[in-house]
Amino acid sequence: MEPKDKEKKQILLRLSPSLWRELAAWAEDDFRSINGQIEYLLHECVKQRKTGKEKLK
Repeated sequence: MEPKDKEKKQILLRLSPSLWRELAAWAEDDFRSINGQIEYLLHECVKQRKTGKEKLK
């Protein structure tokens, strides 16, 4: 991670209630906040895109 990556950017994200519930349950299973879970999932997707993998495991 570059030093500037420690500075967090804020975004407004609108989710359907059903997606919110799914993410909340998943985050709880992984002992993360919902925000942390979304950030983790986005990071994993970007990493897989860079390596050319097609599916999220």
